[in-house]
Amino acid sequence: MSRLDIIKQNIDTIIGADELMERIRKGKKLRIKLGVDPTRPDLTFGHLVVFNKMKQFQDMGHDCILLIGDYTATIGDPSGRSDTRPVLTTDEVRANAETYLEQAFKVLDEERTLVRYNSEWFNKMSFGDTLNLARKMTVARMLERDDFAKRHASNSPISIVEFLYPLVQGYDSVMLESDVELGGTDQLFNMLVGRQLQKDAGQPEQAVITMPLLVGLDGTKKMSKSADNYISFNHSPKDMFGRVMSISDEAMWDYYRLLLMMDEERIAKHKNDHPMLAKKHLASSLVAMFYSLTDAKRELEQFEQVFAKNQRPDDMPEFTWASLAGPEPTYGLINLMNATDFFPSKKEIRRLIEQGGVKLNDEVVSETTLILDKPDDEVVIQAGKRKFFKIKG
Repeated sequence: MSRLDIIKQNIDTIIGADELMERIRKGKKLRIKLGVDPTRPDLTFGHLVVFNKMKQFQDMGHDCILLIGDYTATIGDPSGRSDTRPVLTTDEVRANAETYLEQAFKVLDEERTLVRYNSEWFNKMSFGDTLNLARKMTVARMLERDDFAKRHASNSPISIVEFLYPLVQGYDSVMLESDVELGGTDQLFNMLVGRQLQKDAGQPEQAVITMPLLVGLDGTKKMSKSADNYISFNHSPKDMFGRVMSISDEAMWDYYRLLLMMDEERIAKHKNDHPMLAKKHLASSLVAMFYSLTDAKRELEQFEQVFAKNQRPDDMPEFTWASLAGPEPTYGLINLMNATDFFPSKKEIRRLIEQGGVKLNDEVVSETTLILDKPDDEVVIQAGKRKFFKIKG
């Protein structure tokens, strides 16, 4: 592929393409900016879509800047939100930022990635500097943003701080003198503000490249932890494999395209396979990307053992009775399951039981009030299709 073809692969929008290619033709080493706000401890496969694009620029020899928005994370990016984000403490942001770097370098080349933090410049700004930055944008322009416009029309609160966020993100581009900014389609407005601020500062305007938003496991909403429809870089090989296998057949091809960077010709070959076979290949490839071929092979074998052969997995978490029930000789099943921390709530466990989704030693549990005796040896509990664990006496 040509350099332009590589740059355009999988993108949704590119603004400033002609200027960008002119800089490349002149041999300029581009400064590629990708900003992430460490608002949560895990990166998801939604982030992987944009990280893959940055890796392409990195492989072409350009300077890639991973901007950690440790300052902006304390504000909260309002993009795509219908309400105001909760405010994080500095300690929470710092802890999340550390895990972000560990995860990012599973995709990016650490030695060729420049890491910057926007607190480097924002912590030095005075209130007067902030007011001068605020003069760069009008309220009317801010209300052009779709999410702000909807919230304003529905009388939902919009804080002044949220209005400032696009300016803050745009100012990062000025400080980094970026040639290209990468982001999801929900970041387009913010990145265009960066172009405007660079122009006001007498800098060449950055090209803006947006990537499609990856659909989550529910098949409808964008992947996010808040929607609990995500796969994270830090999921175990077992969880990663199982979650990929749970996506819809329709969404699978976007995962091939955006996560594995597979071209349409190769995707067409997989479309000739049975959907289950194609999905197993997808899950194995993604586990191998973040772990190893050995891990991918093991999880494929375990998946087939559980689902195709209807057998228990060889490897499952183990708990002692004492760790879950303490000294009690009898204990409610719901309380035992809740004590594993595998489930979001007792309500969710009760719902699983009512729907016939819980088995005790391969027998379906029908009573939500079931009381268990401390086992002489062990019991195996299955919750849903993928979750197995043992409780030993």
